[in-house]
Amino acid sequence: MKTTEIERKFLVLPDYRAELAKEKGTFFRQGYLSTDPSKTIRIRIKNGQAFLTVKGLTSGISRTEIETSISVSSAEALFDAFIVNEIQKIRRIIEVNGKYWEVDEFLGRHQGLWLAEIELENEEEEVIMPAWLGREVSAEKEYFNSYLSDHGLNGIALV
Repeated sequence: MKTTEIERKFLVLPDYRAELAKEKGTFFRQGYLSTDPSKTIRIRIKNGQAFLTVKGLTSGISRTEIETSISVSSAEALFDAFIVNEIQKIRRIIEVNGKYWEVDEFLGRHQGLWLAEIELENEEEEVIMPAWLGREVSAEKEYFNSYLSDHGLNGIALV
């Protein structure tokens, strides 16, 4: 289904990570068939389900997204044949004032990076910011998962 993804992304402050880590999370494995910013193509496996997602070029904090379910065996075959670098993370969903934040704790070669994202109805939507948010990185390509899959942490700020 084609949708418009509107999201803001923030670093998570280190002093709050241990508390957030107590929340139940879901393990994500994802890799990219294309990291071209105009047509990012992602494979993701989580909770025994798999998805193929195509995202268009980001404009402001919005971009087109088309996602479809695929079989886990197809996703694993794509990982084996085409994915060079993958991202592994634990995602926790944290409710704050009726809005749901996706808090990602990155694993493996991305260990130490924590990002929080919130999906919005429109770019002007006002959101109450939790105390555990650090600097906003919505417009910084270095914090896009597709970029991270190719470049790792490569000296980016973790706080």
